Amino acid sequence: MVEGETRKYGLFLGCVIPNRYPFIESSIRNVFDHLDIDLIDLPGASCCPAPGVFRAFHIPSWLVIAARNISIAEELGVDIVTGCNGCFGTLRDSWIELQHDYDLKKEINEHLSKVGRSFKGTSEPKHIAQVLYQDLGLDFIKDHIKHKFSNLNVAIHYGCHIAKPSDKRPWGGECEDPRFLDEIIELTGAKSVEYKDKMLCCGAGGSVRSAIKEVSLDFTREKLGNMKDAGADAVITACPFCHLQLDLGQFEVNNVFKEEIGEPFKIPVIYLTQLLGLAMGIDPNLLGLVKNHDLGGVPPFISIEPFLNIVKEQLIMEVK
Repeated sequence: MVEGETRKYGLFLGCVIPNRYPFIESSIRNVFDHLDIDLIDLPGASCCPAPGVFRAFHIPSWLVIAARNISIAEELGVDIVTGCNGCFGTLRDSWIELQHDYDLKKEINEHLSKVGRSFKGTSEPKHIAQVLYQDLGLDFIKDHIKHKFSNLNVAIHYGCHIAKPSDKRPWGGECEDPRFLDEIIELTGAKSVEYKDKMLCCGAGGSVRSAIKEVSLDFTREKLGNMKDAGADAVITACPFCHLQLDLGQFEVNNVFKEEIGEPFKIPVIYLTQLLGLAMGIDPNLLGLVKNHDLGGVPPFISIEPFLNIVKEQLIMEVK
């Protein structure tokens, strides 16, 4: 990235972030602002729509809605960026498919013309990790790191849609053993621990959480067990739906599988930009890491205090 250059992206929030995890939005906005990146709201944006639901039932409807969302960013002359793996999967898959199939693009635009819109393909859908890793680069981010958390071991959860299908992702075909999130996270000094079946689904995807809850939670139970065995102090996510499954789902696993697991899981779940923001010296309140209310039934469902205590200890050591 050229020094002094201000980049602009259209921020696509999707459904889960504003409805369930608004602090993820706060952390994304504040980290990107700290990096001098303008995030522009996309007026009228809808559900992406969800790849595991809409695409499974009616692909033309899925494509029309996705193309409409992308067209909003095209009108603003910016690439579209999202912090959700599912939204990333839908928007990027549809963007690529419509660019390479003229007849399909023509058909979709005929539908869009009814609401005064058209898809051109000029706005590339990106994940925030792609912006951090490829558009800005590790050296640029490294220059903004103020604190190193060397005594922090984290288990990184990639999720499914961020890396697959590999031919529609920007990672050079790597999908079985990606490293881009590990490299971003390790700029903070945290150690990304290797654990069994690291690329295993969180359990929520493909509507499994809605359709067969216990099967969904069994995936989560296995994943959490592998993370615990590896000595993880926290889970790092890059998707709000995965975040929900590993946070709320962890609480549910502790109840549904209490006899199998024995001691309840209590691994804090932290979003990518929350950890990055702390390392950049951003106020934890702005990153959604400080709970200043007594409301029940709202996230985080698993206490993040153990994670914050590790961070506080290292900050105190820095001062000394």
